[in-house]
Amino acid sequence: MKTGGQLVAAAAAIAALFAAGSANAEPLKIRADWNIIPGQFAPLIPTVPRYAPDVFRHYGVSYIVEPLHLQGGGATLTALAVGDTDLSTLSPQTLVLGIVNAKLDLRVIGLQIATEIPGYLHTFFWAHGSEIKTVDDLKGRIIGISARGSNVSSAAEMVMARHGFHEPADYRLLEVPFPAQFPALEAHKIDAAILVTPFQLEARKDPDLKPIFSVGDAFGPVETLIWIAKADYVAAHRAALVDFLEDNMRMRRWMSDPKTRMDAVQQLADTTKLPVSQFADWVYTKNDYYYDPHAMVDVALLQKNVNDMKAAGIIPAAIDVTPYVDMSLAQEAAKRLEN
Repeated sequence: MKTGGQLVAAAAAIAALFAAGSANAEPLKIRADWNIIPGQFAPLIPTVPRYAPDVFRHYGVSYIVEPLHLQGGGATLTALAVGDTDLSTLSPQTLVLGIVNAKLDLRVIGLQIATEIPGYLHTFFWAHGSEIKTVDDLKGRIIGISARGSNVSSAAEMVMARHGFHEPADYRLLEVPFPAQFPALEAHKIDAAILVTPFQLEARKDPDLKPIFSVGDAFGPVETLIWIAKADYVAAHRAALVDFLEDNMRMRRWMSDPKTRMDAVQQLADTTKLPVSQFADWVYTKNDYYYDPHAMVDVALLQKNVNDMKAAGIIPAAIDVTPYVDMSLAQEAAKRLEN
């Protein structure tokens, strides 16, 4: 029969074994999707240590990221639903569709970018001004979108509906990847193109091209790209996700700090295999989209985006988003940066 001291010693030994096992555990592999960069972090994250070793304190220890390139919108939601991704980049529309249609128990844990924010970059649909001068001229035309279920798809539908036009009777939406939008517009394969930077910079050089309407004309400010995971995944891997968010917040500081911004621009250029000159004047500045320094979602704004889409008939229900937003992970991560 073991004495009390022996039992304590045995318990301590077992605890030590568990601790050793935990210390030697493989880092969590977070499969995170993305569609386009800059704006989405997944393809940039694995190379950050090469450019700024002190930015990611937890990468390779508690987590790693496997970037998965997807078209966005419905394809992204499907991948999350069937378990092909862990951390999804979704729009407010796909959040609602995931909850209402797919019956998924989702949690919003952070914000990647917000768009149409006053003082920052806005996103426009462009057309040949000699042919299309107003939204009314888009009746019977083809409008390029990145993916159905995306914010740009919702914006096009909302603006057209306000002018009395509905798809497919009055116009057609065509899915075209962001990088192919400008060439498709120039070749007259689509009549209006959604041009994100740097493509809109090229459009400004053509006097025949003009912006017809913006995403902001539909929504005002938008919580454009939010990080979403299934609730059980968040519960099972909370500690690693907090580490992930903490590192990402440190990455945002590195990107926006004038002293280190060009290092981040170089990383972006190397990742995209494009020259630094394509990004140097605008990326990670007020000429870019808004990156909240603490990845915090504005819940009231997200709710407004959802309500506006329901009013326009874009989504089946205006859900209360509050139960599906968990900012406690980002808040915990932000507190660490203050210490």
